[in-house]
Amino acid sequence: MAKTSTVLTTPVPNYQAKPHVYTSEQTAQIDELRAYAETLLLPPSESYHANEVAWLADPGCVPRYMRAGKWKMDDAKRRIAGTITWRREFKPDLISADEVKIEAETGKIILNGFDLEGRPILYMRPGRENTPTSDRQLLHLIFHLERAIDFLPPGQETVAIIVDYKSATASTNPSISTARKVLNILQQHYVERLGRAIVVNLPFLLNFFYKGISPFLDPVTRDKMKFNPSLLDLVPAEQLDASFDGGMYEYEFEPNSYWEQICRYSGVRGDGTRFKRGEESSGEKPIVLAEPKVEEATVAQPEAIKATA
Repeated sequence: MAKTSTVLTTPVPNYQAKPHVYTSEQTAQIDELRAYAETLLLPPSESYHANEVAWLADPGCVPRYMRAGKWKMDDAKRRIAGTITWRREFKPDLISADEVKIEAETGKIILNGFDLEGRPILYMRPGRENTPTSDRQLLHLIFHLERAIDFLPPGQETVAIIVDYKSATASTNPSISTARKVLNILQQHYVERLGRAIVVNLPFLLNFFYKGISPFLDPVTRDKMKFNPSLLDLVPAEQLDASFDGGMYEYEFEPNSYWEQICRYSGVRGDGTRFKRGEESSGEKPIVLAEPKVEEATVAQPEAIKATA
């Protein structure tokens, strides 16, 4: 393939997603949990109400919390209530693209391509770290998780993460405390969103890092992790970055082009507000779910981030 800076936004036509099928009893439990969650939403007079309604309206949202709670209603209620509170404070869907763009200048996190089951792939490359440790790094990661969800094709609910440690050192690797924050957010507030996590090119000197975070991995997350697998068993060659053995997609990272493509495809403006795909070009008035509060969507929101520690 010729070199390109085009981000892949659709999986191969024959991807094999595996949608969940529920019994009538499970469907009744899902309905009960949904009714409970609706009682927790902000009133319509609050600006963030529409965002909470949109999040809960995702057909897979409530079932994911039932599955995460092992179909125990009390646990599922606790989990979904915790996420509603967290999203209300953190507002992950309103993180300002302009604020976190500086974190994307080296391509340390890239959303590009899909695995064999149609999962959007997030490539994480710690060796490309370009900024000092800050809350903005965490916001950048959450911003990309939200965009990966925007990229989900029909029938797929989960994302794939490939962590490539090529060129990484102890100084570029995130601290264990930062990793704990990320794990807490992923495991508590993006339940059933991780399809698989792949770690490749892990240097021996960084084995301590995974030993350090291992106690904070729940069994479900741990089971989804694979170290140095054959990537071609998991990702179509035509969608796998050519920097990996067998990969055929000759992607050349260009930061401005990359940022514009993922934001446009996801329907996200620089200030965090949203529009429906096609409305920007058609001249229709874009949809704005809520006005973002910059101080809550940048490094100036320490309380929301500290709460994840």
